[in-house]
Amino acid sequence: MTFESSKTLGGIGAILLFISVIPFVQYTWIIGIVGLILVLFALRNFANYYRERGIFSNALYGIAVAVLGGIIAGVLAVAVVLTNIKDLLMQLYPGWNGEWSTLQGMTPDTTNFDVSNILPLISGALVVLVIVWVVAIISAFFIYRSLKQVSTKSNAGLFGTAGLILLIGAIIPGIGLILMWISALLLAIAFFTLKPSEQTMTVAPSPPQPTTI
Repeated sequence: MTFESSKTLGGIGAILLFISVIPFVQYTWIIGIVGLILVLFALRNFANYYRERGIFSNALYGIAVAVLGGIIAGVLAVAVVLTNIKDLLMQLYPGWNGEWSTLQGMTPDTTNFDVSNILPLISGALVVLVIVWVVAIISAFFIYRSLKQVSTKSNAGLFGTAGLILLIGAIIPGIGLILMWISALLLAIAFFTLKPSEQTMTVAPSPPQPTTI
């Protein structure tokens, strides 16, 4: 695959990642996955182009950490909810027999509700959020390293800027999501404006000099 086609794939992938977080766009998760695959494919090609394995390996580590951390957080979230939600519902619905189908139509009774019963659910949710936060930072750090290496090899500082904003966004809860969204747009611009490296460009051989007698 050529340099131009690789940077085009990366730019399109970054745009898809940017679009995937827009609320009113349908099938955002599919758009995000396709965008992520295109960006990884482009980074793999650039790792070969610049002869720097870390460009692809760091990006791959970042994605692997995000996926594994997301699975762990999801399992813990389900466990926390299933462990605590039944006791909470028993307090809200004193006449509930434990069958989920019988909840429909029942009126909650808050007179005997004890706030302490919801504390395990809240604390469990906080633990899950902390795990997600730590995983996001670790994942963003690996991706930052990948983009920083692209920036160093190509002398295109925008890659490093996009990676740094992504890392800062992962560190800052809440508003950091906006920064991570902006980093995807900067990454798309960085891909589309990337120039071939002079060291790797093929130089045409000079014509032979005429032989003088």
